[in-house]
Amino acid sequence: MTSVKEQEAIRKLMVFLQEWDSAHKVARRHMLNNFIKSNDGKTEPELELEFAQGASLFLARLTAWLRMTHLYMYSTCLNKLLKSIGIFLSAASGHRYVIEFVEIGGVLILLEILGLNRLKEEDKRECVKLLQLVANAGRKYKEFICESYGVQSLANFLATSNSAEAQEDVQVLLDSLGHGNPKYQNQVYNGLVAVLPCASPRAQQLALQTLVVMQDMLGEAPAILVEPVLGTLCSVHLDVQYEAIQLLKALMACQVRPALLKSLVALLTPPREKAFTFCNETAKDPATLCPREPMLVYIQQAAAAKAIGVLAKESAEVAEELIQLKVVHGLMVAVGNLDHAASQRHASTSLEYFVRTFPFVEEHVKAALGHTLFQHFMDSPETWYTKMDPVQAEELASNIVDSARDMARMQSAEG
Repeated sequence: MTSVKEQEAIRKLMVFLQEWDSAHKVARRHMLNNFIKSNDGKTEPELELEFAQGASLFLARLTAWLRMTHLYMYSTCLNKLLKSIGIFLSAASGHRYVIEFVEIGGVLILLEILGLNRLKEEDKRECVKLLQLVANAGRKYKEFICESYGVQSLANFLATSNSAEAQEDVQVLLDSLGHGNPKYQNQVYNGLVAVLPCASPRAQQLALQTLVVMQDMLGEAPAILVEPVLGTLCSVHLDVQYEAIQLLKALMACQVRPALLKSLVALLTPPREKAFTFCNETAKDPATLCPREPMLVYIQQAAAAKAIGVLAKESAEVAEELIQLKVVHGLMVAVGNLDHAASQRHASTSLEYFVRTFPFVEEHVKAALGHTLFQHFMDSPETWYTKMDPVQAEELASNIVDSARDMARMQSAEG
């Protein structure tokens, strides 16, 4: 038999639940505020004590209200509702709450909310936090999120979100889904690759960071990765370029390496007709010409030149492969790009490494530059190109330096 005290606790629970069931939106918001203030941080036993062993009844009501379409599209108390559910899912020893939430369809509701355009970023961020709590419950819950098209929803939110905090939360969740979840690792990896072409620099940076971490686990990489990764080298944000280069370094141990190196070298010589574009926005003063700006191909050219230097210094084998791909000629083309100083600077620095490392490269570059210009190059590789005139730059860009042939001869002789 239940004691008088237990009967009173049950009576209070029933009164509370009846009050919730009959309350309108304003009253329910007040009840949620009181619930959050009184129960935030409580454990499962503490919540059960608070609700006379019937806390699950309240969680079920919260989830049912969340499911109502008109609520999560128009309600002003969605954030409070999500935080209240979070108290249950984050409760120590509260694994049963996670099970109940998943079984009642909570994960599907959260993923659906992420795709709604009218909601605030902060509300979607709360959804991501709840999904993280579910994922933390174990592998089968990570698998359930992935099976419910969760990776696609999260990747899309990462790419389109305007909140840096929300994007960071998504990164944490995707990283979690990519670990201890072998069945869906490739799905998470491909989802992150799909984020790379987006317009958000922060999303690109976070996706690249997570791909670097996952690369160590996967060992290999799909061929579809080449274009998206090299595309991020177009970014004007140096932190995005940095993360892209870190991923390129990790990919040098993969079968996709030859394709990456070939494409990198190709970026050093962008088509002339794509060199510049004029701003097409209407100027306030019709008599004022809009200044022309370098297209993304020049930004990409500079980043490719920088990446090539980093990769070559990391591995002599990679450096030799780059020479076979005629990287020296490509770097000289970039050095001759008077319209983009960054291309000249990074290409010159990378070219110096090849010159100082491979004697036959030094001979070819010296012949192409001439004694005086070559001496300037060796004395000050970061600034020597400022001494070139347009004629010299044009000659440099058009000079075919086939150091790959000498590389082949040298390897043949060693063999």
